[in-house]
Amino acid sequence: MHQCTITLKSPIPYHAPSSQSHPIFPHNPRLTQSQSYPILAPICTRAHSVFNSTRGLDISAPKHTSNSNSNAINGSVHDLKSKSVGVKDIDVATLGNLCVDIVLNVPKLPPADAHDRRAYMDRLSASPPDKQYWEAGGNCNMAIAAARLGLHCIAIGHVGNEVYGQFLVDVLHDEGIGMVGMCENTNVESASASYETLLCWVLVDSLQRHGFCSRADFSKDPAFSWMSKLSEQVKTAIKQSKILFCNGYGFDELPPGVIVSAVEYAVEVGTALFFDPGPRGKSLSAGTLEERGALSQLLRMSDVLLLTSDEAESLTGIENPISAGQELLKQGVHTKWVIVKMGPRGSILITRSSISCAPAFKVNVIDTVGCGDSFVAAIAYGFIHNMPAVNTLAIANAVGGATAMGCGAGRNVATLEKVIELMKASNLNEDDKFLDELLDENLDVQAIKSLSKLVINGSENQPNCVSLQKVVSELLPKLKLTQLQKKVPC
Repeated sequence: MHQCTITLKSPIPYHAPSSQSHPIFPHNPRLTQSQSYPILAPICTRAHSVFNSTRGLDISAPKHTSNSNSNAINGSVHDLKSKSVGVKDIDVATLGNLCVDIVLNVPKLPPADAHDRRAYMDRLSASPPDKQYWEAGGNCNMAIAAARLGLHCIAIGHVGNEVYGQFLVDVLHDEGIGMVGMCENTNVESASASYETLLCWVLVDSLQRHGFCSRADFSKDPAFSWMSKLSEQVKTAIKQSKILFCNGYGFDELPPGVIVSAVEYAVEVGTALFFDPGPRGKSLSAGTLEERGALSQLLRMSDVLLLTSDEAESLTGIENPISAGQELLKQGVHTKWVIVKMGPRGSILITRSSISCAPAFKVNVIDTVGCGDSFVAAIAYGFIHNMPAVNTLAIANAVGGATAMGCGAGRNVATLEKVIELMKASNLNEDDKFLDELLDENLDVQAIKSLSKLVINGSENQPNCVSLQKVVSELLPKLKLTQLQKKVPC
């Protein structure tokens, strides 16, 4: 369980459990009838269908015409390998980590002891949560944020054939995101709890601290351990995507072997890999042989790695985030970018020949949940559109900051309007002293650039400053065009 501090705009009531005995997670209410019906297409796409099978929801991705530059250069989508076959008309596919967040205010956070925590969850589950407290979670955050930037996205993963799964499908559809199910014929009964949509309880105490709990906390095996291979439909989705995004929480759902298969197939068909290990990176590095092997494969084969400074240090043993990023580049086979997220201090993008830095935008932080996922979405936007590194960091910081100004993740992540408003304000949280300290070491790079309101030429290890005004003037037309396209009916 992970805890951090947030401030919610309004409290969400906690319902005292009844005396009736319930399992730790109440049996999900099932759809009363099987149905196959068309889903309305997202803007300027062709409709796709949902198939309610006895093995969960198997959903085909919508067609989409993207305005992204498929001939990008400088370490972006032009590097897709020549062996790749077919048109990559999907911008971003996310792998696994699809869950429904249930956000509740509680008197106390769950205790650390596993037995006590399970008893706590038994009591909490005695009153099934009302739908008003449900929200799309996990990789839905990244997909929604990316779709709002105008990228064509699909979610690859498993959801159950019940109301929670249908809720996720509906939310993704409303955001113009297709879904590809990972479920094929198995010997597991569809009524089994192992086939149900993963629920994540987001619990907020009186001090506005929050913790995450799910059934994955009480099992050594992934939630969907019955999954053993990639379906042909999943392979097709990966092959048609420019980017496959994976994060550490995917290991809570998918077996390491399935994740490795997705990585290997993405490399084979020239799909760029993005990997954000998150807090799970540390535990995976000390996990089972399979987990350690899968983590190593992701770190080595990913085109873009995204980590916080603490996560970079835990994986390399190097405190300086830039030096840690350079070490990850050295260990990587396909790694082009290592991006270090530093919260209110901004972010750094490290390549084999350059360092780019961008301070965060000053915002009124309400809730940090989903900020990292939103940040990743904007990095994907910059990667696909072959934007300069500093521009990519600037829009990522803006999207992450805009999400922090709202309450919660899922449908509450940054809107395009909020991102544009934040960039127009151009209020940077510059910290020259901190940046100077990071660059104080003898860094073996050819170029150092930093986003700043002031423009000066750098010398030696001092950065060349890139004008914020110039970057904003280049980004705003692209964002406003996307905003206009979303408003124009097909």
